[in-house]
Amino acid sequence: MENITETFCVIIPVFNNQRSIGSVIEQVLAYVKDVIVVNDGSTDATGSVTETAHLSHPKRVTVVSYGKNRGKGHAITQGFRAALQKGYRYAVTLDADGQHYAHNLTFFEQSIRQNPGALIIGSRNLNALNMPQKNTFANRFSNFWFAVQTLKHLPDTQTGYRLYPLERLGRIHLVSSRYEAELELLVRSAWRGIRLVPISIDVYYPAPDQRVTHFRPTIDFIRISILNTILCIFAVIYGYPRMLLRRLFRKDVN
Repeated sequence: MENITETFCVIIPVFNNQRSIGSVIEQVLAYVKDVIVVNDGSTDATGSVTETAHLSHPKRVTVVSYGKNRGKGHAITQGFRAALQKGYRYAVTLDADGQHYAHNLTFFEQSIRQNPGALIIGSRNLNALNMPQKNTFANRFSNFWFAVQTLKHLPDTQTGYRLYPLERLGRIHLVSSRYEAELELLVRSAWRGIRLVPISIDVYYPAPDQRVTHFRPTIDFIRISILNTILCIFAVIYGYPRMLLRRLFRKDVN
């Protein structure tokens, strides 16, 4: 275990990924001491697979489970709570479908050592093999609104592979609870003055007939649009003033 980091734990939110979650857990365990799996109300065999992983690694795999699907955002916040209880200052989130490579965890460790207290965001190659076109459009759409709401630019605001500084996030009560919560976390972190650092990561997308997705184009796009409207309003009355005051304060200090 000499190459296993204790800098952060890994949080894996999962919903109905029985085919991939077991191998994802095993791959991640080669790089970190603790894995927190949040079973977000799965209705397939995901629960039994994650329980088997816990029984195989009782001191290294923690399973947080509840009966009703609440959404990825809710699952991530439950993972944050468990990570803080374990005493971690940082936690990496990655997806349960196998698209994220565990060896990229070394990139996150290198980056957080160089940028302590930052939020590290894995940036995918949007021209990768089998990358769904709707993902590319959704990312550009999200990147645009993120820039409007924070006056900052990021190459990939839709990625789920991130390292969060848990203590600096504080007790954020998210407006959203599903996919769009990851965008909200980025925006509100920027308003709080948390440095956002993108790093390049590898990504794997299976062929369309082998892909498992829970993204619902119509309803999820509506939810994202509603969230962006709310964030734009709060950017004007809260986000922009807070960022401006922080910049002015720094100038005064210097």
